[in-house]
Amino acid sequence: MIAVALVVSFAAMVAVTVLTRRPPATPSPDLGTYLDRWSVAHDGYDARPTRVLRGWLTLMHRLARPIADAGVLPDVVTVWAVWSSLVVVALARPGGGWAIVAALLVVVSGLGDGLDGAVAVLTERASRWGYVLDSVADRVTEGLFLVAAWIVGAPAWLVVSTGAVVFLLEYLRARAGNAGADHVQTITVGERPSRIICCAIALALAGVDPARAPALAGWSIAILLALSLIALGQLAVPVRRQLR
Repeated sequence: MIAVALVVSFAAMVAVTVLTRRPPATPSPDLGTYLDRWSVAHDGYDARPTRVLRGWLTLMHRLARPIADAGVLPDVVTVWAVWSSLVVVALARPGGGWAIVAALLVVVSGLGDGLDGAVAVLTERASRWGYVLDSVADRVTEGLFLVAAWIVGAPAWLVVSTGAVVFLLEYLRARAGNAGADHVQTITVGERPSRIICCAIALALAGVDPARAPALAGWSIAILLALSLIALGQLAVPVRRQLR
C-alpha cells in the first residue's frame, strides 16, 4: 500500500509540475546577476567575500538554473521537498539497506533545500507566501526526518524532545524577528544543516548495523538534541540583549 501511495503521489506531483509550468521570457541570469539579486532579497548582504556562502550559492545557481529555465514554480519545488521527506519515512520502515538509501535521500534533500529560493530569485518570483511556505515545509521535513529516526530505533522520548527544542528554537527566531530584533539570523550550532546531518547519520548507522540500530540512532539524535539546546542559548542571548 505504501509503495502504491508513493507511486500515485509521484505521478500527481509530476502532473502538477508540468501543468503549472511558467517558462520565463528570458533565460536565467548568470552567476553575477544571481548574486546581486540574492543580495537584494537578503537585506543587501553581499555573499561574495564569504567563500563558503559564495560556494554554496554558486552550487545552487547551477542546480536551479535548468529548473528555472523549465518554468517550474518555486512553490512546486518546495512541495517536492516535502514529498521526498515522505519517501524517507517509507524507506526507513524496512530498515537495513533501505535505511541507508533513506539517509542518502536526506542528504540530497539538504542539498536541495535552497533550490526553491534559488529558483525564486532567478525567475524573480520571490514572494511573502513563498517565504512562509518554505519555512513551514522545513519544519515538516525535519519532523518527518525525526520520525524516520524513530522508525529505525531512536527512542520516542528522545525524538519528541528533540523535535520540541528545534521547534522552540525556530519559534524564538520568528517571534524575535516580529519583535524587532536584528540578530534573528544569528548562526548557531543547531541550524538546519546540523539537523540534516544528524538525522542522515542516524539512518545510515541503523542501516549498516541493524542489531545496534536503537543505540546508534539514539546517540545521533541525542547529539542533535544537545546541539539544539546549545543553539537555543546562542540565539536567546543576543535577542534578549537587543529587546531589552
